[in-house]
Amino acid sequence: MDKSLTEAKRVFEAEIEELVKVKDRLDENFSKMVDMIYESSGKVVITGIGKSGHIGKKISATLASTGTNSVFINAAEALHGDLGVIKKGDIVLAISNSGNSDEISNILPSVRRIGADIIAFTGNKISALGKEADLIINIAIDKEACPMGLAPMTSATVTLVMGDALAAALMQKRDFKPENYAVYHPGGSLGRRLLLKVKDLMHKNDELPKLTKDTHIDTVLMELTKKKMGAVCIAEDDRLIGIITEGDIRRALTHKEKFFDYTAEDVMTKNPVYVTPEIQAIEALEKMEARESQITVLPVVDNDKLVGIIRIHDLLNLR
Repeated sequence: MDKSLTEAKRVFEAEIEELVKVKDRLDENFSKMVDMIYESSGKVVITGIGKSGHIGKKISATLASTGTNSVFINAAEALHGDLGVIKKGDIVLAISNSGNSDEISNILPSVRRIGADIIAFTGNKISALGKEADLIINIAIDKEACPMGLAPMTSATVTLVMGDALAAALMQKRDFKPENYAVYHPGGSLGRRLLLKVKDLMHKNDELPKLTKDTHIDTVLMELTKKKMGAVCIAEDDRLIGIITEGDIRRALTHKEKFFDYTAEDVMTKNPVYVTPEIQAIEALEKMEARESQITVLPVVDNDKLVGIIRIHDLLNLR
């Protein structure tokens, strides 16, 4: 086997082995941490230095995007004014595998004076950080995956996974749902999928192709051409009673001798499938695609009143 591939697999195996050890060592302190953060009226301030700082920044970002008020401050910057971010009632989650990094140790007295609680992610319970913390989460490892045993590889992975476990547990405790997640990610594809509703994309008012059942087929064709929605809704006192699609027109044309004597009622599909304006747009797309005979347009009905129409073309960018 190629040496590089062998080394890569060794790193995977080494890190997985240590992750299993840390998982098996999880105790009631983890549950206490989750409850402590969940019940706090303040924010979670994560701090670290070096690689721990990079991991801390990612953990903070994950917490913030999943419903926990969280910010990150670099421990070195905290010594020069960034401690002002911390307020009484906050929880400071300090990350240091050794627990003795000078930058972390030097900010702890000030954190205490401010009135914030301290949670330690550390592998050394008797360190300066361990002794000062209100709660310790043990992230100790036996060895780094680094070939020299020096670079923080496994310890960084363990810390990252512990942060993910914390975020997941808090999401579960808060009953955090996909639509909540989407609120924090409005610019992403998930945000578009989960935040947009049919009412945001439907065509209404003058754009809505709507006729009555006694409308002559000539007028139906003109409405189809003019509105370019691929269908015309048939309504009676604003109540949807049918729809005429381009497919319905093609089928009606097989009876050429009768076609120009038809009215909308002769051609329309009665009791058509429809959606309501408040459902998620992605649900409308799924409703179109889930049928054995796929449909490309849906009327939109609100309280038995025809209010709009939505096309598959309006929804495809949700994928």
